[in-house]
Amino acid sequence: MTYCVATLLDEGLVFLSDSRTNAGVDNISTFRKMSVFERPGDRVLVLMTAGNLAITQAVVSLLREDLGRAGAESTLYTTGNMSDAARCVGDAIRAVHKRDAATLKELGHDFSASFLLGGQIGDEVPRLLQIYAAGNFIEATRETPYFQIGEFKYGKPIIDRIVRPDTSLRDAAKCALISMDSTIRSNLSVGLPLDLAIYRRSSLKLELRRQINADDEYFQMVRSSWSLALRHAFTDLPDLPWV
Repeated sequence: MTYCVATLLDEGLVFLSDSRTNAGVDNISTFRKMSVFERPGDRVLVLMTAGNLAITQAVVSLLREDLGRAGAESTLYTTGNMSDAARCVGDAIRAVHKRDAATLKELGHDFSASFLLGGQIGDEVPRLLQIYAAGNFIEATRETPYFQIGEFKYGKPIIDRIVRPDTSLRDAAKCALISMDSTIRSNLSVGLPLDLAIYRRSSLKLELRRQINADDEYFQMVRSSWSLALRHAFTDLPDLPWV
C-alpha cells in the first residue's frame, strides 16, 4: 500500500508520497509513487499514484511513452489546461484497463488504482485533481483544499485541523510530514523514503523536490518534537471532573 497527500494553497501546491510497496509481511519493496512532468516556463505537473503497482506503473509508462510518440493527439506536454491533462491520465488508465482488467479478474484481482494530479499550465491558476480507476476525476476546491490516496485515515486529522487555502507552503509541507509520520507509526504498509515536492504559484518550475530518508535530520526532529508536544498537550489537559 502507500500514502500520498497533496494540498492546493493560495501560494501554490505541496505534494508528499511514501515509497513502500508490500505483498505480505515478508515481501516489502521500495518504489517511488511520484512522477514529475516539467517544462520550466511552460508547465509543471506532479502525478502521484496508489493501488496495484503494476497498473499504476503501466499508466505512468504509457503517459511517458506518449510524450515522444509521433502523432500522439494529446499528451501531458501539449494539453492546454489541467482538465485536459487529467483526461490524458484518464485515457491512459482506460487503455491499461482495456488491456489488463479481464485477465486480472480471472486471477482474482481487482483493477485498483488512484491518482493525484496537480500543477499549473501556462497562465491558468494552479489546480489539483483526483483521478479514479474509471478515468473520471474531481477537483480540489477552497472548501476541500487537499486530497489523499492510499492509507489516508491516520494522517487525515492533522490536515483537517491545520490546512486552509491561506496556509503557507512551509506550514503545509510541515503538516504533510506530520500526517505522514502519523500514518507510518500506525500502518506498516507505509514507509520511508518519502518524496516531497513544493510548487510556488506562477513560477512554472518546482521550488523544491527532495527525497527524505530515515537519516534526514529535519524529519527526525519533526517526528520527535511532534510526539513530545502531543504528550505535553495530553498531560496538560485537566482531569475528569466526575472521577
